[in-house]
Formats: sequence, structure tokens, C-alpha cells
Amino acid sequence: MVTQHTAKAFDSDLTELARKVAEMGGLAEKQIADAVDALARRDHEFARRVIALDKSIDALQAEVEEKAILTIARRQPMAVDLREIVGALRIANDLERIGDLAKNIAKRTLDLSGEFPSQKLIRGVEHMSSLVLAQLKQVIDAYLSRNLPNAIAVWKGDEEIDALCTSLFRELLTYMMEDPRNISFCIHLLFCAKNIERMGDHATNIAETVHYMIEGRAISEQRPKGDTTSFAAVAGH
Repeated sequence: MVTQHTAKAFDSDLTELARKVAEMGGLAEKQIADAVDALARRDHEFARRVIALDKSIDALQAEVEEKAILTIARRQPMAVDLREIVGALRIANDLERIGDLAKNIAKRTLDLSGEFPSQKLIRGVEHMSSLVLAQLKQVIDAYLSRNLPNAIAVWKGDEEIDALCTSLFRELLTYMMEDPRNISFCIHLLFCAKNIERMGDHATNIAETVHYMIEGRAISEQRPKGDTTSFAAVAGH
């Protein structure tokens, strides 16, 4: 009976950890969507609300860490059970970083006013963010359902986001060269795009963690990456 009770209590701990990670994922998704919406509309008040939301994600990460440490101390898990806890910690860390990157976009929005040099540019940023949002949703679902093929699909999809980032960089560079008055606006957009590209990297990290949780080892293949070297030179990657 004691062993059965201990097993049920441990299952409850793991379920609670997964629930908190899922809640973090939902908040991160909202923060990305809202940050890009605030950027597209140059809505400073909305951007401030996005910045404020980051505290909720940070608080949840602290809860995940505390719950994980307590669970390890009480249950002394091994093998797959320990991977569950370590995986939750790693994913929570990536989600917290995604929240920070969304907050950075909102902060840049506060420095913008007036019209974009071209609506095509903001549409490019919105397209990138929609891809990252889809990746993040898919990988969080893969974590909750332990769906390895879906996690691998996210891992392989990062290359498309990198390619979009590089394409947008080239467009931004063209607008800056055509008219120096565009430089300030385009630099802000460039950093916003780079933040979104890094969110995609964190979604890929989560996919790798899901693989580790299920298979007990890292992915043996090299991570697919698009060419962002020219972008990195300007964005200080």
C-alpha cells in the first residue's frame, strides 16, 4: 500500500510539473502573438502590457524549478522518471527565454512611431512569427503527448525560419541603402526579426529535449540551420 501511494504521489508530482510547463507554453504563445501585434500597430500601451506579462512567465519558471527540486529530493527518481523532471526544467528554461525575446520586441515597439517604409516588411515579420508560433504550439503538444515524430518535425522545420530571417534581412538592407531616413526603423525591425529567429531556436531546443525524454539520448544528427551569417554580422549574433 505504501509503495502504491508513493507511486501515485510521484505521478501527481509529474503531472503538476507538466501542467505548469504547458501553462508557460500558453503564456509564451500569447506573448509572441501580442508582441508582434503591438509592433505591427505601433501600439505602445499594448506593448507595455506584453512587457508586464513577462513576470508571469518568470514566476511560473520559478515554480517549475521549485517543484522539480522538491520532487527529486522526495522521490529520488532514476532513469525515465528523472528524464521527465530534467526535461521539464529544460523546457521551462527555453520558454522563459522565449518570453524574454517577446518582451524585447515589445520594448523596441516603444521606440517606434509613424509608418513603416513598406508594409511588406512588417508582413515579413508577421509571417516569421506565425511560423514560430506554429512550431512552438506543435512542440509543446509533442511534449505533452510524448509524440516523437511531431517533435522531430519541429526540429527539422527551423531551417525555414532561418531562411525567412535572411531574406527579410536583405530586404531591410535594401531599404536602408535606398533612403538613410529608413535606417532607424529598419534596424529596429532587424532586431525584432532576429528575436523571432531565436525563438525558433528555442522551439528546436524543446524538440531536442522531447527526444531526450523519450529516447534517453540526444539527437545524433546535426541540427539543420539556414544561412544567417550575413544577418548575424549586423545583428551581433
